[in-house]
Amino acid sequence: MDLLLESSVDMMERYKRQLMLEGFTREHQERLGRATALVAGIGGLGGTAALYLAAAGIGKMVLVHRGDLTLSNMNRQILMREDWIGRSRVVMAKKSIQEVNSNVTVDIFDRWITESGIAGLLKGTDIALSARPNFRERRTLNRACVQQGIPMVEAAMDGMEAYLFNVVPGRTPCLDCVFPGDDPQWQELGFPVLGAVSGALGCLMAIEAIKLLTGFGKPLFSKMLTFSLLDMHFTSLNIHRNEQCPVCAPYASAAEEPR
Repeated sequence: MDLLLESSVDMMERYKRQLMLEGFTREHQERLGRATALVAGIGGLGGTAALYLAAAGIGKMVLVHRGDLTLSNMNRQILMREDWIGRSRVVMAKKSIQEVNSNVTVDIFDRWITESGIAGLLKGTDIALSARPNFRERRTLNRACVQQGIPMVEAAMDGMEAYLFNVVPGRTPCLDCVFPGDDPQWQELGFPVLGAVSGALGCLMAIEAIKLLTGFGKPLFSKMLTFSLLDMHFTSLNIHRNEQCPVCAPYASAAEEPR
């Protein structure tokens, strides 16, 4: 259901605490309510981001994740329930999200992110959240977002460490600018995960998505946030477009990168 179909009284009551934020207006809230986000991956990272986008009042989400729930997922996937083990994760994710906010429309796809299917998944979306646990799907999403001019929030974690940056086509570096090659030592299911770390990063993804969708605050433009929660060390790094990037260089504008 579109946020604008809610009564004015209900909207103001549901979101009144975030409407108390300095500079966050009803117009920002209504922009969020009209927005659609593709969440690529609903594990510990994307699932947390999706939950907080729903709580904040996004209008629609498209959830894409291939696979059934396993017992080893349960240390980090807050949309899941133990009695759902062995069943499709996207089905459970939709149910959990709509129990939090029934006004959010949720489309689900139990599939991989592929070159042949990504254009259809992105159709009608305003932003994408990149949370798949492999380079292939992330690069496919990055390429499609650049080509279609759709902003993307890119984030990943490994153990106690994580990074986060935004891809704004034509203005900021894309994923392939920042990481032009894959790490040959990295294995999709071979990295450690403490659920609270992926959850913390998922919350930050949701915040960046909300800022990009509404115009509220100052998103990460041409900057990457990195952090280690082992010692609570946070760093903001400048990142730059690769003028020869095969993915985004053909779409780069002549405008100065935002600061």
